[in-house]
Amino acid sequence: MKHADLLPLIATTFEQMPFNQLLGLKVTRFDLEQAEVCFDWSDQLIGNPLQKIMHGGVIASVLDVVGGIMAVSSALSRMQAIQQDELLNRLGKMSTIDIRTDYLRPGRGQHFTATARVIRSGNKVAVCRMELHNDSGVHIALGTGTYLVG
Repeated sequence: MKHADLLPLIATTFEQMPFNQLLGLKVTRFDLEQAEVCFDWSDQLIGNPLQKIMHGGVIASVLDVVGGIMAVSSALSRMQAIQQDELLNRLGKMSTIDIRTDYLRPGRGQHFTATARVIRSGNKVAVCRMELHNDSGVHIALGTGTYLVG
């Protein structure tokens, strides 16, 4: 399978992860330039009930997911072709090495979009920059993630 043929399979794999389903994450863009994940507000995501704002762990998790998707795309773009079983084997070995989350504003809104771009990609490690915005375009958080990809 070529890279372009893998994108729907990988997006579906990420969407089917139980934790990602719990958060309601949907992959809305996934290519060589950028990954994008969207989700809607739910009261189950509240971290501060007095202010009704999103839990910081949810924010960090969403940034990690979108960064991981982008790191996977970056790693797979280096391959000419790959079989589906080999792809699933490789996906099982990819993981987060480090993630930093900067919380810029309270997590308020009805709809949220997380995006990621690759900063650097090597044979073993990829580094991505991630952002989270709400439906009003407010920049809620910024992240940098380092991922094991090889």
